[in-house]
Amino acid sequence: MSIRHGLLALLSSGPRYGYQLRVEFESSTGATWPLNIGQVYTTLSRLERDGLVAPGGEDDQGRAVYTITEAGREELGRWFSTPVAQTDRPRDELAIKIAMAVAGEVDVARVIQTQRAATMRALQELTRAKRAAPGELAHRLVLDSLIFKAEAEQRWLDHCEAVSKEKKS
Repeated sequence: MSIRHGLLALLSSGPRYGYQLRVEFESSTGATWPLNIGQVYTTLSRLERDGLVAPGGEDDQGRAVYTITEAGREELGRWFSTPVAQTDRPRDELAIKIAMAVAGEVDVARVIQTQRAATMRALQELTRAKRAAPGELAHRLVLDSLIFKAEAEQRWLDHCEAVSKEKKS
């Protein structure tokens, strides 16, 4: 997800000011994607330049608010209706690390065990965080995604370990 589309999604439910967008973005992503306020205002400036948001005046405390335009709603609709392809995601550094370990003179089992321990700690932290935030659906869904990815990573590490042992025999 881009910050751009995240802000458009938040603005689709009503006008917001910059700091409010930052807080709601972080809350919606389960605080897994922290934003600094500069990123928010830079993105809002670009969205305004592209005709996707418009200044909406000021709130009762004098903060500048932004509203989504019709073009912004159309862009948001395109984003929601377009699936995210695997090729659109960043490279998987762990897969590259394991592949390089297998191809080189590295203790692959140690690399895998180190990662397995780190992934297990992350999985435990995510599970605790999910128990601590039972009411916020958006936050829970983000945490569920991260938990499922960590579980899948553990299974993949088991597979890597088994395959690397076969290679040695």
